[in-house]
Amino acid sequence: MTCEHCAASVKEEISAIPGVESVTVDLESGSVAVDGTGFTDDAVDAAIQEAGYTLVR
Repeated sequence: MTCEHCAASVKEEISAIPGVESVTVDLESGSVAVDGTGFTDDAVDAAIQEAGYTLVR
């Protein structure tokens, strides 16, 4: 991610996952923190891919 628009796109996609309560994107480090219940890492990975990025664990 290189800009606030990128971060917003990732946050929007992840926020759409059922069970996600909050998403924090740190543009500088490229990290994403997701809070909530009932969602999977695979769902977060798919959302990040939908936004055009690749999850690095």
